[in-house]
Amino acid sequence: MTSRIKSVESFTIQIDRQDEPYLGGPKNGESANEAGYFVRAENRTVYPTKDRTVLCRIETVDGTVGWGETYGIVAPGAVRAIIDDLLSTFLVGRDPFDVAVIYEDLYDLQRVRGQHSGYTHDALAAVDIALWDICGKLRNAPIAKLLGGARRTEVPAYVSGLPGETLADRAKFAVSWLERGFTQFKFASPHAESGVVEEFRVLREALGPKPMIAADLHWTLTDVETVALAHKCLPYDPWFLEAVCKPEDIEGIGRAAEHSPVPIAAGEEWRNVFDLRARLEAGPLAIVQPEMGHTGITAFHRMGLLAQAHHRQIIPHATIGTGIFLAASLQVSATLQNLRGHEFQHSVMARNAPYVETALEVREGKYLVPDKPGHGAEPSARALATMVK
Repeated sequence: MTSRIKSVESFTIQIDRQDEPYLGGPKNGESANEAGYFVRAENRTVYPTKDRTVLCRIETVDGTVGWGETYGIVAPGAVRAIIDDLLSTFLVGRDPFDVAVIYEDLYDLQRVRGQHSGYTHDALAAVDIALWDICGKLRNAPIAKLLGGARRTEVPAYVSGLPGETLADRAKFAVSWLERGFTQFKFASPHAESGVVEEFRVLREALGPKPMIAADLHWTLTDVETVALAHKCLPYDPWFLEAVCKPEDIEGIGRAAEHSPVPIAAGEEWRNVFDLRARLEAGPLAIVQPEMGHTGITAFHRMGLLAQAHHRQIIPHATIGTGIFLAASLQVSATLQNLRGHEFQHSVMARNAPYVETALEVREGKYLVPDKPGHGAEPSARALATMVK
């Protein structure tokens, strides 16, 4: 007899930072408000002073438990309300093996009201990950096997975020990872106080000719500015430029991709295959960067297959959470033919590692794909003790 869904719950975990946030703390004029939020002047985006994530726990009538996770860094209560007050009411009694059908059913609930992205889809992503986790556990197989098979047991990892007060400090930090077997790097433009071109120059001189170096521009440029910058960076052999134009500037992203001599990457803020399709139709985007915490497994996998059908490279965005949706991201990444790498946010993963029971391992520039049933990650005792319902 097929197991059925018995209960759906959501929780928040808040993790204090013992060191500087991933992109650095607030700068001059960027003080945090009473809620613990501050706005970065460069991209006008709100950031929290503490790490927060939302977990979803789904249990079947036979006692099988699946865990999902999504972003909770801003207004986690909004995501949880959607899970607890809406999505859960359409899940109890359903067969978890109908996971893709359930995804479509839940996606349809509010699409005509414009709720097909944002917090609504983040909540759906957490539910979807938990359901796939259940499916893997009931079949005693990793999710990659349920998606058609794993092509790899290791996923190339690139070092994302190069902290340091000075450019020399950041170059030294990058070299320290090179010495540990990592050959792919990405820096963030908010840290490049001397400019993106100078950051590329110094990093290239420090790392040598072979390592790959990319830049995250945080959606701060127009298409014309992107192309001009790309030409200036060419002497330093850039790998790719990420998040170049504002997310809603679909045509601008397309024009940048068409005219830039450096590959253009985008996708961390997209939620589903329709977001990807619109960008692929607008221009020759080189690299697609789905983010598991926003997409869930069903949409992530569909986006990967669509990217492959357009012969685009896939380099997933890393997850900023306990590690549950990072494990899910690695499961899908292991199945994709056009995968070229996966972001590795070293500071986030190290700080949050105590909150997952199953260790997520990165060794000599590669993630090791979990081979346990489901996505391979469980909340640790510390996480369970910290969760707020």
